[in-house]
Amino acid sequence: MTTTTTTVPTVTLNNGVQMPQLGFGVFQVPEPETAAAVAAALEAGYRSIDTAAIYGNEAGVGRALAESGIERDELFVTTKVWNSDQGFDATLRAFDASLGKLGLDRLDLYLIHWPTPERDRFVDTWRALERLLDEGRVRAVGVSNFEPAHLERLITETGTVPAVNQIELHPALQNRATVAANDRHGVVTEAWSPLAQGAVLGEASVTSIAARLGVTPAQVVLRWHLQQGRVVIPKSVTPARIAANLDVFGFELTGDDLAAIDALERDGRTGPHPAEFNAA
Repeated sequence: MTTTTTTVPTVTLNNGVQMPQLGFGVFQVPEPETAAAVAAALEAGYRSIDTAAIYGNEAGVGRALAESGIERDELFVTTKVWNSDQGFDATLRAFDASLGKLGLDRLDLYLIHWPTPERDRFVDTWRALERLLDEGRVRAVGVSNFEPAHLERLITETGTVPAVNQIELHPALQNRATVAANDRHGVVTEAWSPLAQGAVLGEASVTSIAARLGVTPAQVVLRWHLQQGRVVIPKSVTPARIAANLDVFGFELTGDDLAAIDALERDGRTGPHPAEFNAA
């Protein structure tokens, strides 16, 4: 496999682990298409891959990783425990199942996918993640879609601060209160749906910046995330777009550019609200 060498900056997690700041997400990528999409991403130069048990495509990710010929220590692989598997013992079983599908003997980052407050199991689930971390089966543990109150409770009751909180974040939903809570605790903010599923790419402020810089609107929005220190995981199944989403390190946005994109804030949520989502 021929790969392109792109130097992606890393962020240092609160336990010292280095995580690439830009990765490849496979949410909503059908299992039959996953191996090809991940192969295209690896060929373009991505080394961080984000999946989840509920996506149903961990095996496809694993096939692409195995066939890539890339050394394991060059890869950063994230998956997530699903809501119906929350609880201490169930989470440990779910981790084993995910690891088996991925064909790996350890994971780089394991996340609780949603707090599902009605279940009230996320603290017990977190204790299972602490066990996996202590055993060296995962290099870092974190959460996804946790609001400030969920984060505070987790830290207060267990004493272990998540390394990452992966949340919906894009110009139309900037989730400022959660970002502030993450910052306060030293938790890295990772943005899912970073392009608002394309909803912000036609905004005049974005298109004018793109035209001035000679880049695409998607590249402008990804750069907006990166310059604010966030980890970002754009998803695509189109090889040209996969490559373009990684080609965001050769230009820089001005302070005025960042402010213009900040001004796009509205109630533009594309996914469920974490306080209300309890699906099995």
